[in-house]
Amino acid sequence: MVRFAYSEQYFYTLPDNHKFPITKYQLVKEQLLYEGSIVPEQLIDPGLVEEEDVLRVHTREYWEMILSLSLPQKMIRRIGLPLNETSRGRSRNSVAGTMKAAQWALESGVGINLAGGTHHAYADRGEGFSLLNDMAVTARHLLYHRQVAQILFIDLDVHQGNGNAVLFQGEPSVFTFSMHGQDNYPIPKEVSDLDVGMPTGTGDEEYLSTLEYHLDRLFAELQPELVIYQSGVDVLATDKLGKLSLTRSGCKARDEAVIGRCHSLSIPLVMVMGGGYSPSMVDLVEAHANTFRMALQYYQLG
Repeated sequence: MVRFAYSEQYFYTLPDNHKFPITKYQLVKEQLLYEGSIVPEQLIDPGLVEEEDVLRVHTREYWEMILSLSLPQKMIRRIGLPLNETSRGRSRNSVAGTMKAAQWALESGVGINLAGGTHHAYADRGEGFSLLNDMAVTARHLLYHRQVAQILFIDLDVHQGNGNAVLFQGEPSVFTFSMHGQDNYPIPKEVSDLDVGMPTGTGDEEYLSTLEYHLDRLFAELQPELVIYQSGVDVLATDKLGKLSLTRSGCKARDEAVIGRCHSLSIPLVMVMGGGYSPSMVDLVEAHANTFRMALQYYQLG
């Protein structure tokens, strides 16, 4: 049974005009349940990440400001989300979800977090809707406990994973691959192990052929023991914060390129949601749901 990290406890409301669609997490979950793709027993609340895991990535000063809700307003504005007890809990829960998904992946091949992908958070600050970096905390936990020796980040959000790029520079056990919009946030960009910037307006054909080429090379050369896949759907043409032009079917094919390879090579796969800001909730929810339907097709039905 494919397991999904998910919690209702830490949702919070944002102004209607806010750019971050917090309701998408609930809507994706509800859609998967409604159509029968999953059953409630597959949804598991991962709890909250422990301090010792956070401090393998984030500085104590930054962590203590989060705990005391005392981040300066300038830092909060850069993150782009309010800081309160609920949003702090939400972030800790999201990190715990990716960590739990990694354990499931090692046990059964795949683990999914219906949240996460906060790849913009650095050691001492957050930005871009990222307070704590769930991907980095998970990777450091796995390496610290010697559960794996080689991790591959496949980051296909439209925005470069700049926090991850800096956090793992010079660390050969984690390879950071980010394929993103070259003209989009963040500007300037950091240096990942492999950055592939796609021109504004790139459509399905060019995007998918480029991705297939790099995935084939990376899997052959790295032979990763675990993949953490940031599956943001802000690559869609309809996304208001993205500058690429993928269709929903193109986004689905992108997911299959990653998921199918991990499945066929028996590489444990951790999936996190990442970004998605289409004004149309149909486009947004369906694109995210397609990602998880693809995983279910390979790991639950295949």
